[in-house]
Amino acid sequence: MRKWIPLVIIAVAFIASAAVYSDLPARVPSHWNVAGEIDGWMNKEWGAFVMPLTLIGLLAMLHVLPRIDPRGANYAKFRGTFETVMVTTMAFLLGVHLIMLAIALGKDVSMSRVIPMGIGLLLIVLGNLMPRTRSNWFVGLRTPWTLSSDRVWERTHRLGGRLLVAAGALVVLTGIFAPLQFETVLIASAVCISVVVFAYSYIIWRNDPDARKNTANRA
Repeated sequence: MRKWIPLVIIAVAFIASAAVYSDLPARVPSHWNVAGEIDGWMNKEWGAFVMPLTLIGLLAMLHVLPRIDPRGANYAKFRGTFETVMVTTMAFLLGVHLIMLAIALGKDVSMSRVIPMGIGLLLIVLGNLMPRTRSNWFVGLRTPWTLSSDRVWERTHRLGGRLLVAAGALVVLTGIFAPLQFETVLIASAVCISVVVFAYSYIIWRNDPDARKNTANRA
């Protein structure tokens, strides 16, 4: 991952806000309900720059998390994947920011369709990246058993990645054909994935003597 990409994302966010700042209304929209109707507002000053500042926070996390993670040495094994996860998330938030600015300026954008489709695509990308992660405390599907065994981590993330991709595709389709059901589909998908991943990681750990032995040795 090229180091300048996060900086470009942050710069675009700040430049976009600065370019339209004088044209923004005193209050800018900050939240929409499932019907795509605005139901939350921020004052102009905060609304224009909260997302760029959030992006700076994510860039800081990109550098800080490997340093404070007790398993920081593992980041070297999936450094490119970790950076891609963070930059993909930053790119998604930049897209949300640009759309919010456009709506504040009076542009007609269907948030009830755009946001579900954006979140669905984000899940698809993250799902494809999950199998490449290695054991750590911040990124991935963390259960007591994935954190106790590298083998359980790898097998669980292969399954979890596929589930995230499937959920992402379902969310995209929901955004296209049934946007009013977006929250229901997203929550149901999250619950199902959490239950399956939790149970699957335990079963893998339970049926793997080496994993259980390693857990006992770590204890």
